[in-house]
Amino acid sequence: MAKDTHDLGDEAALLARYGAGDSGAARLLAAQIAPRILGYATRKLGDRAEAEDVTQEVMLRIWRAAPTWRSGDAKISTWAYKVAMNLCIDRIRRRGRSQPLDDGPEPTDQAKGAVQNLIEADRQAALMRALDALPPRQREAVILRHIEGLPNPDIAIIMDLGVEAVESLIARGKRALNTALAPRRAELGYEEA
Repeated sequence: MAKDTHDLGDEAALLARYGAGDSGAARLLAAQIAPRILGYATRKLGDRAEAEDVTQEVMLRIWRAAPTWRSGDAKISTWAYKVAMNLCIDRIRRRGRSQPLDDGPEPTDQAKGAVQNLIEADRQAALMRALDALPPRQREAVILRHIEGLPNPDIAIIMDLGVEAVESLIARGKRALNTALAPRRAELGYEEA
């Protein structure tokens, strides 16, 4: 029985279907991967237009790899994050300076009140400043784990580290963030009731 294009399957199956000429599978795979890569690259570069360029390049590389992709290789999304990370690092190096994770506030939910929106913007800004103060590898591990939601084994592949090293970077990064943000708990609206 032919697979229905609504049956997403896993990433490798979608890529194999695309490699075999199924353009619907390409759209499904892009819908799964591109938004996550765009969000990651936007936070990393602080520039939406540059992030879109990175995302497009990542997707082009996926499409080029489709015909020869082996299902035993890394997960497609893990490989895509690694490619995106390297492309972002290259762009930052070409700029000759470091960029904050996010120059602007996150989009606001229109259902929230003005005060709640201001609190959320302050929290985001404080978090971004605290993340920027972390050593680069800790920052990368914390972002991939807690903002991108990737599992530690995938982060280990992306960062070319062992899982234990990733766990250590994340733990040290979280402790540093807690230390940096603890004095501002009440100001940021995290005061215990």
